[in-house]
Amino acid sequence: SAPAPWAGGGIDDPSLVDAPEPDAPESAAEGAGAGIDDPVLDQASGPEEGASAPVSAGETAPAGSGDGGATDGPGEESGDEDGLPEMGLMDHLNDLRKRLTRSAVAVLVGFLACYGFAEEIFNFLLVPLRPYLPPGSGLIFTNPPEAFFTYMLASAVAGLFLVSPYVFYQLWLFVAPGLYSHERKWIIPIAICSAFFFMTGAAFAYLVVFPYAFQFFMSYARDIIQAQLKMEEYFSFTLKLLIAFGICFELPLFVFFLARLGMVSAKGLRKFRQYAILIIFIVAAILTPPDVISQLAMAAPLCILYEISIWVAHFFSTRKEPAPEAEAAAEGGEDEGSGTGNPAG
Repeated sequence: SAPAPWAGGGIDDPSLVDAPEPDAPESAAEGAGAGIDDPVLDQASGPEEGASAPVSAGETAPAGSGDGGATDGPGEESGDEDGLPEMGLMDHLNDLRKRLTRSAVAVLVGFLACYGFAEEIFNFLLVPLRPYLPPGSGLIFTNPPEAFFTYMLASAVAGLFLVSPYVFYQLWLFVAPGLYSHERKWIIPIAICSAFFFMTGAAFAYLVVFPYAFQFFMSYARDIIQAQLKMEEYFSFTLKLLIAFGICFELPLFVFFLARLGMVSAKGLRKFRQYAILIIFIVAAILTPPDVISQLAMAAPLCILYEISIWVAHFFSTRKEPAPEAEAAAEGGEDEGSGTGNPAG
């Protein structure tokens, strides 16, 4: 007879061949819970790719989840806390172009209005010089179109002074986007005051500086040294002084603006006084002709205007300065505190 299939297999009892192993289900269950590398089990137990995880009540859905969870941050809001629109670099450049264009058109209109009185304007500029000219002397021109262009330039300068309130108004409108609403209410008064101080400086140069300067310069004329002044050079000299004094007389208004913004204070201006005087004399030497009379004529009023600016900053500054007694007491308290140690520290 043929031998039994289990013969020689090392199995003594044929009933044990088909009997299942008692520990197999438990080991399979343990293997599934332990994460056996079985692709079927991985697909059955793991979450699908792309499925969004549930969001709890205290969490916010991430941006880009598609359910509207992303919110705009505070930096993406248009405008600031005062309701003014934000402006980029190109917006500021476009605004500057618009202000300059309007100012140029205004100056052109002023030039056209004053060109009909060009000769009278130039004669008006000769008034401070006439008393000090030698007898029989006058102005000359050596280039054929020199007199024509001098009259045109005189008309343009007169037109600039005529429309200066509007030009300063456009200048302050360019600064307005950087101000708050309660500060922008000062634009029109500041523009009017700017034109007033500008004309005051030019009037000071015309009425006070020119007579003394021309008297000093013409004193060097002798019998063999005759004064033959050219129209263009004389007008350039007077124009430079008029514009320089007009700009320098804007110092109190400039300090007022900085004081309202909290950038300067009367105490800081007092501490900076000695350096300011040095800067004033340097600026006067640059803006005026190379003579001592003109430099002193500009430096002395500027020193007085600087002292006025200190009082302007004292009354209109937004940075409240402590009283001298309180400041001295605070400094004394700091000195006492620096001399004692803190045992807890």
